[in-house]
Amino acid sequence: MIKDTYSRGLILGLAALMVTSSFAQAAGDITAGRKVMVQCQACHGKDGLSRQPYTPNIAGQKYEYLLHALMAYKAGERKSQMMSAVTKNLSQEDIANAAAYYAAIKITVEAPQ
Repeated sequence: MIKDTYSRGLILGLAALMVTSSFAQAAGDITAGRKVMVQCQACHGKDGLSRQPYTPNIAGQKYEYLLHALMAYKAGERKSQMMSAVTKNLSQEDIANAAAYYAAIKITVEAPQ
C-alpha cells in the first residue's frame, strides 16, 4: 500500500513538473521548424517520410513524442550516432520548432482490408 501510494505520488509529481515547465509549455514554431528541419530531411525527408529502410517516418508524429525523443538524443539518453551528432548543436527552441513542424504534417492512414 505504501509503495503504491509512493509510486502514484511520484508519477503525479513528475506529470505536474512536465506540465508546468516552461519548455513543455512552449509548443514550438512551425515556420521556424522549417528552417531547422533542413538538417533532418536528408534521412527523414522534407515531408517526414523516410526514403531509407532503417530510418523512421516522423510525419504527423505526436509533438510530445518528438520533443522527448530529440531531447533524449541530445542528452545521450537515447543512442544513435547520427541523431546525437544532429541534435548536439540544436537549442531547446530548435528542437521544439522541429518537433512542431513534423507534428503539424497531416497524414492519412488506411487499414489493410
